[in-house]
Amino acid sequence: MKATLKTFNYLSFINPRHLRNFTILSSRHLPQFQLPSSCLNSGFRFFRSNHLFCTQSGSLMEVFKAVLSEGSNSCDRIAIKSDGKSYSYGQLTSSALTISKMFHHEKGGETRKYEGFGSLQGARVGIVAKPSAEFVAGVLGTWFSGGVAVPLALSYPEAELLYVMNNSDISVLLSTEDHSETMKTIAAKSDARFLLIPPVVNSTSETVTRNQFQEDTFEGEGKLLDDPALIVYTSGTTGKPKGVVHTHKSINSQVRMLTEAWEYTSADHFLHCLPLHHVHGLFNALFAPLYAQSSVEFLPKFSVSGIWRRWRESYPVNDEKTDDAVTVFTGVPTMYTRLIQGYEAMDQETKESSAFAAQKLRLMMCGSSALPRPVMHQWESITGHRLLERYGMTEFVMAISNPLRGTRKAGTVGKPLPGVEAKIVQDENDADGVGEICVRSPSLFKEYWNLPEVTKESFTEDGYFKTGDAGRVDEDGYYVILGRTSADIMKVGGYKLSALEIESTLLEHPTVAECCVLGLPDKDYGEAVTAIIVAETGAKMKREEESKPVMTLEELCGWAKDKLAPYKLPTRLLIWESLPRNAMGKVNKKELKKSLDHQE
Repeated sequence: MKATLKTFNYLSFINPRHLRNFTILSSRHLPQFQLPSSCLNSGFRFFRSNHLFCTQSGSLMEVFKAVLSEGSNSCDRIAIKSDGKSYSYGQLTSSALTISKMFHHEKGGETRKYEGFGSLQGARVGIVAKPSAEFVAGVLGTWFSGGVAVPLALSYPEAELLYVMNNSDISVLLSTEDHSETMKTIAAKSDARFLLIPPVVNSTSETVTRNQFQEDTFEGEGKLLDDPALIVYTSGTTGKPKGVVHTHKSINSQVRMLTEAWEYTSADHFLHCLPLHHVHGLFNALFAPLYAQSSVEFLPKFSVSGIWRRWRESYPVNDEKTDDAVTVFTGVPTMYTRLIQGYEAMDQETKESSAFAAQKLRLMMCGSSALPRPVMHQWESITGHRLLERYGMTEFVMAISNPLRGTRKAGTVGKPLPGVEAKIVQDENDADGVGEICVRSPSLFKEYWNLPEVTKESFTEDGYFKTGDAGRVDEDGYYVILGRTSADIMKVGGYKLSALEIESTLLEHPTVAECCVLGLPDKDYGEAVTAIIVAETGAKMKREEESKPVMTLEELCGWAKDKLAPYKLPTRLLIWESLPRNAMGKVNKKELKKSLDHQE
């Protein structure tokens, strides 16, 4: 069976080691190839800059299936780096198969089968592990056995863990050794079976060969793509966390979409410092890179000095880049704010080497919450990178993005990705062009877990998901996010105001390091524009030395009056030491408003 690779004029040359199992036919720009069945199973591949590019069909699981196939060149490719160790695609697959077999066995050697496919057949499996090879192996092992992976946050207190476990009816709880004692107790309280994730053998200590896999088979070989694969819980910023069910089909659609839009390749090396119970860390920085056979390097936690140091190590001044040089970084706005602060605290020599290194990365992205324009512009002045902003939600992952190549417009999230349809739905009270963003995409979730009515109410009659975000489309077709209709849209004296717009403006003030704008109840205007600011450290110290308040409402409004319409100016001002944020850097405005309402 033959398959032809597509030809692209920008392709340069092929890495010879990729050719050992291909038969060259003919080509003007690029040879055509006869592909072995193992490669056909995981979809067409083509090459860019001598590295494997994206799969055109197939699934994320099939990338790992291909590792087991005779002739696969992926077995020794580094998939994960963590804690100074490297783990190949072969070793991850080996560990995942080991975990898959564990689901067959109970204490005393009894075999237990769950309802459904394979040994799990749709049973939910909770996974507790820091960002690591073990986490990835746990997810893959669950999928190989027909189960549904439910990533659990390490930061959750016991009550929240139990809520998620009981709500999703988790049957098995997988945990690494470092969390085992706590998780055994949690599992017992929720009537779930506890299993320990065995350490993944790292590539410096053992080389995995295909012979080790010849007797293994995937239970999910005939699994329907429409079957559930993953439940990710929403952050709960607008209500109780809901379990968002994604299928293998929606996962595959999303990783293909991202790999192609952002040109992920096997040459890419991701520096990952995001939590894995949110779609940003799961899809953008893990699943899609693994689908493209990139390498993902986990940092145990976000570290300003650690990130700058890792970039400098990748691209030393007056020397060639390292073999494991970081090429892609994605983060949330607060991360970039902290990185800027860290940069400003460096001595001049370190600043120069840091800026030199950062500009060498191929791609830097930002999401999960609105990126303030001052942060974007300051980051661009330091690194030369205009951050790629995009728009996504747990329910469809990513749907709209600024282009990899082309104009990235500040203050926008770009245009719908290929295959995605988006529209603005207005009601009679909306201003011209402003309405709720609605999305239809092949990556849309299947349902909210155990919430059929909520699921039904979340869609329009023609199949668009109602995001709950207000937005508009500008003159160039780029989408502008105005905020959550329930938290970021304020109704002040008959006007609908965007808290995000006001926040972005106030952040331009030199004294303001962080800002949150809320609409609090007001008897005359319905809601009052309330600004909560965190002062920049240097400015705060200077004002305190002068025995002056850090900021007054009059001063702030005097500065902002030429930048905002009069009805958008804050009428209340609070100065705080910090803003309460969740793991993704978001402020839970709904809870914050409740708290402030009770204080008044």
